[in-house]
Amino acid sequence: MSAILKEEISDLKQKIKELENENAWLKESHLFKDSEKSVVDTPPAFKPIFDEAEKLVSGYFKKVQFDPGKASILIDNERYVLMRASSLSIDFLEEIKRLYSHKGNDEAIRIGQNFLFDISHVLGIEDAKAFHKKMDLTSPLEKLSAGPIHFAYSGWASVEIIDSNPTSDENFFLKYRHPHSFEAESWIKRNKVSDRPVCIMNAGYSSGWCEESFGIPLTSIEITCRGKGDDNCTFITAHPNKIETYLEKESVHTNLNDNFEIPLFFERKIVEQKILKSLEEKSILLKEVHHRVKNNLQLISSLLNLQSHYLPDRASVEMFRETRNRIKAIALVHEKLHQTSNVEFVNLNKYFSSIIDLITESIGASIKISLDVSGVKNSKISLDLALSCGLILNELISNSIKYAFPESSSQTSPKVDVTITEVNGQYHIQVSDNGIGLPEGFEIEDQNSLGFEIILALVDQISGTITIRSEQSKGTVITIKVAC
Repeated sequence: MSAILKEEISDLKQKIKELENENAWLKESHLFKDSEKSVVDTPPAFKPIFDEAEKLVSGYFKKVQFDPGKASILIDNERYVLMRASSLSIDFLEEIKRLYSHKGNDEAIRIGQNFLFDISHVLGIEDAKAFHKKMDLTSPLEKLSAGPIHFAYSGWASVEIIDSNPTSDENFFLKYRHPHSFEAESWIKRNKVSDRPVCIMNAGYSSGWCEESFGIPLTSIEITCRGKGDDNCTFITAHPNKIETYLEKESVHTNLNDNFEIPLFFERKIVEQKILKSLEEKSILLKEVHHRVKNNLQLISSLLNLQSHYLPDRASVEMFRETRNRIKAIALVHEKLHQTSNVEFVNLNKYFSSIIDLITESIGASIKISLDVSGVKNSKISLDLALSCGLILNELISNSIKYAFPESSSQTSPKVDVTITEVNGQYHIQVSDNGIGLPEGFEIEDQNSLGFEIILALVDQISGTITIRSEQSKGTVITIKVAC
C-alpha cells in the first residue's frame, strides 16, 4: 500500500469521525425535537398538502450549522440570526412609549405597533419569496402551506387553522390561532396583561407570507390574545377591502366588543400618497382658477381696448391704455401660474420679461427696454410678491416712457434699463433711464399722479422701500427694495 493511499484513508477516517461526532452532538443537543404531532393543525381537506409541506420544511431546518467564530448560523446554507423574543415585543413597546411619551400612551403604542407590523410584513414577504424559490414551490396553496411550518420552526408560533378560503382575489380569508406566540408569551412571562392585542409581528409576518403566496394585498388582525388575558391568540387574514366585513361577522358570533384598528402595510405611505393625490387635485383646480381669472382679465382688457376707439381725445385714450396694461400685468401672473406645475410661485425672469414685452408691444420699438436678472439667486417669486412687483415695474417703466422722453427731448437713443438683484435676502428692483431727469425738488409723495400713487401704495403693501436719484439731462434711477 502506497504512502499516498494510506494518507487518503487516514483523511477519510478523520472525516467520518468528525461526521459521527457532529451527528452525536445534534442528537444529544436535541436541536430539533421530533414532534409528536404536526406543527400545524388544519382542516382535513388541506391536511395532505400541509403534511407534505412539513416534510419539506423540517428537512430544511435540520440542515443547521452554528459557527460562532464567524458569527454564523446557517440553515441549509441560508444565513439566519437569533434575537431575544421580548426585545421585539414588550421591551420594544415599552421603549417606544418612553421615546414618544409626549404623544400620549395610546399614540405611542400605535406608532410602535405600526412599525412592528410594517417590518414583519416585509419579513414575511421576503422570507416567503426566498423560500418559494429555494424549494421550487409554484402553486399558491403550496407556497402558503410552507408558511405556517416555517413559522413554527423559526420560533414565532405554532399554527392552528380554523377556517379558510384560500383564493387569489378579494375573497381570500384565513382564520387561525397561534399557540405559543413569542409576543404573547413575553407578556405572560413578565406577569403583565395588555389592554390590547400584542401579537403584532405574528399578524404582520403571516399576512406578508400569504400576500406573497397569492399575489394580492392582505392584512391580518388579532381578535383575541393571550397577552391581554384571552384563552387564545386568534387572527383573521383577509384583503384590506373585505376584512371589516369578516370582523363584523365575528363580533356577532363571538360577542367581541373591541373596536379593532386594522393595520395596513406601510399605512404612512398610503396616507402620504393620499395627501399627494389631494394636493395634485387641488393644484389642478387652482390652475383652472388661474386660467379663468386670466381669461376674464383679458376680456376686460379687450373691452377697454374696444371702448378706447370711441374716445374723443388722446389723453383719454392714453388713460385707457395705461389701465389696460395694468390689467394685463395682473393677467400675466395668472397665465404664468396656469402654465407651471407649481401654483405657488412664478418664474421671476419669465414674468418680468412678459411685462416688458407687453409694454414694448403697446408703445412700439421707439424706446429700448432691457432686463437683467443675472444677480437673482432664486428665480421663484411668490404669487403675492410677483403681482405687486409686476404692477410696480409696469408703473415705473410706463412713467419713464411718459415723462423721461418728451417730444422736445434731444435724446436720440432713448432706453430704460431694468436690473433686479438679490442682496441679503432682499430683491433690489432698479429702473433707470437716460431721459431728461426729474425737476429740481421733486418729491414722489407730492405728485398728483395715479401712477405714483399706485407705486407708493404697492411698496407700502409689500413693506418695501423706494429711493429716487435723478440729475437733469442724466436720467433717473428708481430703486425698490423688498424682502424676498
